[in-house]
Amino acid sequence: MSNGHTSLRQDSAPPLLVAIVGPTATGKSSLGIALAKRFDGEIVSCDSTAVYRGFDIGTDKVPDAEQHGVPHLMVDVADPTEEYSAARYAREAAAVVREVTSRGRLPILVGGTGLYYRALTRGFFPGPGRDTPLRARLERIASQRGTERLHGLLSRIDPPSAQRIQSRDLKRLVRALEVYYLTGRPLTDHFADTQAPLPEYDVAVFGLQIPAEDTAERVARRVDAQFRQGLLDEIRSLLAAGVPPTAHPFTGLVYRQAVEHLNGVRDEASTRELIVRENRKYSRRQLIWFRKEPNLQWIHAAGERDETREAVARSITARLRAARDGEADSVR
Repeated sequence: MSNGHTSLRQDSAPPLLVAIVGPTATGKSSLGIALAKRFDGEIVSCDSTAVYRGFDIGTDKVPDAEQHGVPHLMVDVADPTEEYSAARYAREAAAVVREVTSRGRLPILVGGTGLYYRALTRGFFPGPGRDTPLRARLERIASQRGTERLHGLLSRIDPPSAQRIQSRDLKRLVRALEVYYLTGRPLTDHFADTQAPLPEYDVAVFGLQIPAEDTAERVARRVDAQFRQGLLDEIRSLLAAGVPPTAHPFTGLVYRQAVEHLNGVRDEASTRELIVRENRKYSRRQLIWFRKEPNLQWIHAAGERDETREAVARSITARLRAARDGEADSVR
């Protein structure tokens, strides 16, 4: 590897994928960049909204000037009107990870979209094709009795999926129920039977967590910064460019509330407060999700950033050294 970087070759050992995951506002991006500079790595984004071109401020994409020359991949890979799925992400991100490895560099996965992380590292069940009449019936139930009715149905047949999917998330509720009624098996069981897209990789995954009060403070600062940087102007520009308000990225956190504000639903101060509250709720859901992921090493990131970086760097170094030593033993 290049001068100035930690150099621990792993020619015939399993290739390493480092993953930095966890709730929002825990410092994943800055840690990923620091590790990439230290280990000659490249960042592979794991964010379900950052894949969309033009949606920059509300997704906290790292500006070019702050990337310090570290490539950021799996960002801006889809048009806003596309339906970008976890299955597509797993397929495309797996190819990108292998390309990074083939260049002799360390792929570092960074993000907080739990479903995308699971799809890439443990596999994703694409499911049966769309059944329009069945979907229409389920959507009619939701229209007449509320999405909570669908959530209740899902809770009885697939409790883990019901815990993962919000009661108001009509699209994912319908899909989970559709899979069950078409296959006779819950979505959770299908996930368990799928094959990981990167079976040859050794995945070293680190989950960052901070106290809830720190999350509240950091999220509030981030939301203020997003509005200061021009979030509303970004949305206006996207709409003026022809991106429909129904486009999927507009339904995500931050953008959904901001669009409602532009449509007169609430004033800006109330919108900011709502985004902060929703971010805190999302952070708790992320924490619950990642706590269920196997082989995840939790890092308390509330202290000095240097301490967090050194703790993760030591673990990565040990992982690489063990691979190197194992390779040496195998040829003796």
